[in-house]
Amino acid sequence: MTTALSHYLDSVRENLKLDSSLEHEVIQELETHIEDELQELKQSGLSEEEAAKTCETLLGSAKLVARQIYEAHSQGSWTQALFAAMPHLLFGLLFALSWWQGIIWLLGMLVLVLAVVVYGWWRGKPAWLFPWLGYSLLPVVSAGLLLLYLPAGWSWLAILIYIPMALLLVCAITARTIKRDWLYSSLMLLPLPVIIGWFLAVEPGAKLPDYWLQRLHDFGPWIGLSFLALAVTVVAFIRLRKRWLKVSLLVLSGLITLTLVAFYADGRLSIPALLMLIIVMLIMLLSPALVERLLRHTG
Repeated sequence: MTTALSHYLDSVRENLKLDSSLEHEVIQELETHIEDELQELKQSGLSEEEAAKTCETLLGSAKLVARQIYEAHSQGSWTQALFAAMPHLLFGLLFALSWWQGIIWLLGMLVLVLAVVVYGWWRGKPAWLFPWLGYSLLPVVSAGLLLLYLPAGWSWLAILIYIPMALLLVCAITARTIKRDWLYSSLMLLPLPVIIGWFLAVEPGAKLPDYWLQRLHDFGPWIGLSFLALAVTVVAFIRLRKRWLKVSLLVLSGLITLTLVAFYADGRLSIPALLMLIIVMLIMLLSPALVERLLRHTG
């Protein structure tokens, strides 16, 4: 195969964004098709260079071909969709049934999430992994938020030490997922604004722990409902084919879920706080696309 067609295949592979095993299979099929087409053109009397140019012209833009292949192969099965939605459903049950009050349930959930994340990462980061990966960041985020409510004089520990380290960890994991597909980074970060919104609504630093634990119990069914909404979003995301529909779905889901949080927070989440959360949500969901573009330009 000529150098030009090799570069063409590399460009298709770069824009494909499929699971590694499926991507390898698709690229092999495309390479076989190109070689067969190239051979036919050469047998018709064209030189190798002319045949390569004609073949590339017949194939069309590498980005267009990659998009068509992506739309043909990107739809996950119902099994994959349900497995991807499982962490949202489990955390929804954790709050809806007040299981969060039992340390055994919390530890069991954390161990399950970490085990699935390790398995999925080892299997080449399939699409169902990323919602689980988002929940593996939950202890890091929760600890950072709770540290902000330390007594005066101690909160600087969170601001100067823990929060920068936590952000560095989150950014490092996000950067690794962006290499797979920036959309999956957005899918991974989807629950974080919702969790922060409920955290602000509960107001853990407002009064004694008994007070905010009671508020957490009162909000339990609505917290569970918000996680159920995220689960429905993930199922639809995995089943959709077109990328623009997936982007629209994530943004719309974030807006609806945060509005749900504000509605059921009984006035504890002010309009400025809601607007700030929406801005944070949009940054989390859309900034991976910008980061991916920057990574490509910097090599």
